[in-house]
Amino acid sequence: MASELDIAGFQTALKAKGFYGGEVDGTLNPATKQAMDAMFAQEATSGRLAPGWQGWTDPRRKLAMEQAIMRDAGIAVGEIDGLIGPATRFARDSYQNLLATGKPIIIPERDETPAKPIPATGKATIWPRQAECESFYGPVGTNQVLLTLPYVMRLSWDPSQRVRRFSCHAKVHDAFLRVFEQTLKTYGEDRIRELRLDLFGGCLNVRKMRGGTQMSMHSWGIAIDLDPENNALQMTKAKATFARPDYDDFWRIVESEGLVSLGRVRDFDWMHFQAARL
Repeated sequence: MASELDIAGFQTALKAKGFYGGEVDGTLNPATKQAMDAMFAQEATSGRLAPGWQGWTDPRRKLAMEQAIMRDAGIAVGEIDGLIGPATRFARDSYQNLLATGKPIIIPERDETPAKPIPATGKATIWPRQAECESFYGPVGTNQVLLTLPYVMRLSWDPSQRVRRFSCHAKVHDAFLRVFEQTLKTYGEDRIRELRLDLFGGCLNVRKMRGGTQMSMHSWGIAIDLDPENNALQMTKAKATFARPDYDDFWRIVESEGLVSLGRVRDFDWMHFQAARL
């Protein structure tokens, strides 16, 4: 996983935008902070920055600056908010690849059908294929309802924040709820926390697939990410924690609803499962 950008990189970017006239010395000096504030004020005016930036800590401002640099390089990072999440982590890797090779990370197989997808079992719903999502679910971002969790989760990028409910598409609500109810019954809250199955990485998020060209399944609120830090997009089963035997029961629960794990069928993006066939 790529490391964060350094202050010298910020100064260079700020100088190119006309905000910084000082020396590129790699220190977060007052002139650099003033330049960052000037850029943030412009970003906020244009509606491209999350609100409340004036009260952000220095680490959050630095991350927001990094997000803006990567966005300006043509890499999708989501909202410029100074918070670490799957989009920013993948953007870092993609940006470093861009600097090293001249190209961002592209995952062509992201949009291709695997040879042997895991079939639905029992009486599970037969979900539409990815290409059929708009006709089945409607326009992206619509028909959303709140799902109240049977146990409290934590935000993956800020575990101090509790997640008790989240938005998902109405058609997947019951299946998603059964997954979490059965997970609680199978593991119990202590074991869920120990396995980091309570680290919520998101559901509804209208955007394109990271490293792909089609709309993400998150755009319809029909996909869930869990513990993205330890199950990042490019991690294979050699590194992803969700590939370990401890999680076999969890994946059986997911697949009993006809839901698809990208880790299980393609060996990447182990954080993710979705109500759409490949």
